[in-house]
Amino acid sequence: MSDYPIRVVVTDDRKRMRLAVLFRLILVLPHLVVLFFWAIVAFAIAVVNWVATLIMGRSPGALHGFLARFVRYVTHVSSYFFLLSNEYPLFSGSAGYAVDLDIDPPASQRRWTVLVRGILALPALAISSALTGGSGGSSNSGGVLGAVGFLGWFACLARAEMPRGMRDLGVYSVGYTAQTWSYLFLLTDRYPNSDPSRIVSPNPSSAHPVRLSVDDDRRRSRLTVFFRFLLAIPHFIWLYLWGIVALVAVLINWIVTLVGGRSPDGLHSFLVKYVRYQTHVSAYVMLVANRFPGFAGEPYDVDVDVGPSEPQNRWITGFRIILAIPTVIILGALYGAVALVALLGWFVSLIGGEMPEGLRNLGAYTLHYAAQVNAYFYVLTDAYPYSGPSGGAARASLGDGPAPELGTEATSSA
Repeated sequence: MSDYPIRVVVTDDRKRMRLAVLFRLILVLPHLVVLFFWAIVAFAIAVVNWVATLIMGRSPGALHGFLARFVRYVTHVSSYFFLLSNEYPLFSGSAGYAVDLDIDPPASQRRWTVLVRGILALPALAISSALTGGSGGSSNSGGVLGAVGFLGWFACLARAEMPRGMRDLGVYSVGYTAQTWSYLFLLTDRYPNSDPSRIVSPNPSSAHPVRLSVDDDRRRSRLTVFFRFLLAIPHFIWLYLWGIVALVAVLINWIVTLVGGRSPDGLHSFLVKYVRYQTHVSAYVMLVANRFPGFAGEPYDVDVDVGPSEPQNRWITGFRIILAIPTVIILGALYGAVALVALLGWFVSLIGGEMPEGLRNLGAYTLHYAAQVNAYFYVLTDAYPYSGPSGGAARASLGDGPAPELGTEATSSA
């Protein structure tokens, strides 16, 4: 599935030892000390590698190998610290870890991109920082990776298992960061790909009643891109007014579903239209779509399909607000990254008239998860939102070619 030179390979079985989880912060301390000193040497070697690559047109084998081990070691430590793996990592950065990197040998690179690599890498570094909460993600508890580690700690203590959706979301975060640092360290001249399904294989068994379809060619009108926020103001006003009515409808729907065991068809249909409209407006503002959306939740280029009203568990319905808290935390972290996607996409679309595929697909992935969270919170379904790349999404056209093949947990990224 992948031709990208930096690939994530996952062989983790998601089982976790509760005792090791409980003391994870203490257990990782020796690695953080080693990582600190290794990073000092690695940055010095990176400067030497930059000069050598600028002269030779490719990274020397010895320097490439050293920096590859460093990037791999950062990935191992980050994965262990944030509970993406259970196995205690080695201090050598050697291959074979449960969340590992497959790094291609040195290849020819364009000298002009080598010369300005630090500048070219800035957008990717910004997205990586939003995903991991800091450089490498191994010493900062913010961002998407921090949310995954925090929630995963409780889940692993309770179940002795890391939920696959959270594990895969965390793997995506460290995988994209590994691509970013590999690009900055001149291990490759391929720009990092922010598409989640190109780094982590979608889970084919994660079918969910809330599905996202994308029928977008990524072309953007420069004029509407420039004035996108102003053009969206009427939608903001209508979304606010509709939201007042929807809030009342959600409360009634919760009570009726708690008593009757299912959402009434009329309320279900009304709230489904509201979820769709929320998605349309978000897609338009975030430049995931180009066409101006309608005001009634009618079909759109980035659309949501919510299954019909079905029986729901009354216990899940009764404690819906409490159960939804982890999803709100993850969604909030994702929106932090997607805000950068929208900002970067604005500049790129304004210059080139096209939204980059990776940015568009990261935005679409976030909108899919947001629609699942909203549908769960509005009591339209009791299926819990799946935070990882999903094989059950109805994706009409995510990218210029066919959708990526579905793989197993040990499949590499693209």
